[in-house]
Amino acid sequence: MSSHNPIRLAAVCAALVLAQSAFALSTDRSQPMNVDANYQKSTQSRTGKADDPDITRMDGNVVMTQGSMQAHADHAIIYKNPSGVADANGNYGSLTRVVLTGKPAHLQQLHDGDCSLMTADADTIDYDNLSGVAVLSGNVSVIEHGKGEFHGQRMRYNTNTGEMESGDASASSRVHMVMLPKSGQPKPVPGGDCTKAAGAH
Repeated sequence: MSSHNPIRLAAVCAALVLAQSAFALSTDRSQPMNVDANYQKSTQSRTGKADDPDITRMDGNVVMTQGSMQAHADHAIIYKNPSGVADANGNYGSLTRVVLTGKPAHLQQLHDGDCSLMTADADTIDYDNLSGVAVLSGNVSVIEHGKGEFHGQRMRYNTNTGEMESGDASASSRVHMVMLPKSGQPKPVPGGDCTKAAGAH
């Protein structure tokens, strides 16, 4: 009997296949974030400390855009540092976390290098803006257009490194991947300028 855990091996394969150029477009974070919804309610920090963030709740047809990143959800909770609290980069009042929920919540973004499109759908998308890590849970579907796709119940995706991890050692944990041949994968964009590619998606 093989000592390799097939579920863990599948998760590693997903990371290798889907994350070869899965670095989120580096210019997106420097762009303003626009958020639209049917309803919003904001609550200010009572203490002004980092562990007591400003919270904005959005409901009904939530649409978020930041550069090439687009998100759609039924509900969103946005966490921000209070105005007097700086993040690790010295920015005050910065966005720290976004939680999207829907049936499904949807996220899409271009990647550096080949400007390929990544789309992700899940019941919940919990994104940590400080670490760049998104945790997707519930009916997860991630498609790297031209590269492959992943389906499962939970995925941890690091937008900074492209690392993806899913599944565990339990008998009920299953992941499914489709790996496309390398010949059909997108090629690097000269100069890495994704502005034209953004208009094409």
